Amino acid sequence: MSHALPFLGDSGRRPEAPVATYSICAADVSAGQWGVATQSKFLAVGSVVPWAEPRVGAIATQSYANPRYGPDGLALLREGSSAVEVVERLTAADADRASRQLGVVDADGRAATYTGDACHAWAGGRVGTGYAVQGNILVSGETVEAMAETFERTAGRPLAERLLDALDAAEAAGGDSRGRQSAAILVVERDGGYASLSDTLLDLRVDDHPDPVVELRRLHGLHVALFGATPRDEWVAVDEALRAELDERLARLGHATLADWAGVANLEERVREAGGDAIDPVVLAELRRTS
Repeated sequence: MSHALPFLGDSGRRPEAPVATYSICAADVSAGQWGVATQSKFLAVGSVVPWAEPRVGAIATQSYANPRYGPDGLALLREGSSAVEVVERLTAADADRASRQLGVVDADGRAATYTGDACHAWAGGRVGTGYAVQGNILVSGETVEAMAETFERTAGRPLAERLLDALDAAEAAGGDSRGRQSAAILVVERDGGYASLSDTLLDLRVDDHPDPVVELRRLHGLHVALFGATPRDEWVAVDEALRAELDERLARLGHATLADWAGVANLEERVREAGGDAIDPVVLAELRRTS
């Protein structure tokens, strides 16, 4: 397309250094989730590359990244453009498109990827049902292939876990040829975040670390422990003996109710649906550990 977007134009300025990285944009449409995961030899990659909006899509902008591709691309997706159309319109309006790399997944799970001719080798991408993977300054194309194959092989699992598995596979296949520094994962779902009042299901960033993907895994584990949900049929029944134990432990910690203590322990999401007849085993384990 030859027309320029009024909100993008061709005023994007090339950064001092490329956001040389690998990333995956993906969707689990049936679960209502869209997300991006990325790793790079670049400080705070999560502040530039990943963009996502529930029921709209996900975008990764990298190489000599144009950060405007994020909000402007989401605006186009919101208006009904497909992933392919978004890539075409964003890059057509950008004078520095030869140095850009871009991945897009739309509301229907359709995907597109773009690698400009001036991106540093190895650079390229691959698309499949519900995902786009891309990378630049990589050891080889095996990094991108490993991400794609891992995402396809893990179908049926939670989107966040599949994205993290894709990062692990990319690292094992060679990753960024310059090394590693930062990583990030963003997953969105309508009302899927904190207290069901946020669309951000997961937003974790490792800005500067010798092994950022491993550290990102650790943070994800903490997130699941604090904000995850144990299936109700796996909760522990509160009989008379356990009720006495809970009361004793809470009193020892200076709290009158489980909810009071959980708020201090940052476990309020795990007791929000609780009744008096059962307790989340994660909450029980932490109460026993701290009292």
